[in-house]
Amino acid sequence: MRMRKELMEILACPLCKGDLELSIVEEDANGEVITGTLYCPRCDERYPIEDGIPNLLPPDLRDDSPG
Repeated sequence: MRMRKELMEILACPLCKGDLELSIVEEDANGEVITGTLYCPRCDERYPIEDGIPNLLPPDLRDDSPG
């Protein structure tokens, strides 16, 4: 599933279940977010959005290495 702004109504932080804030770096003509970040101010965690896919894995399980 591609990241759409409308999903913000149902997405929550996987760690604390708090609300997430969307920061868009790039979006396409259909309103899908291509790159950006989901941020949880409650636990100060950021989740990347790359190629339209949000990575909501907890930080210790996420592969943040390039390539």
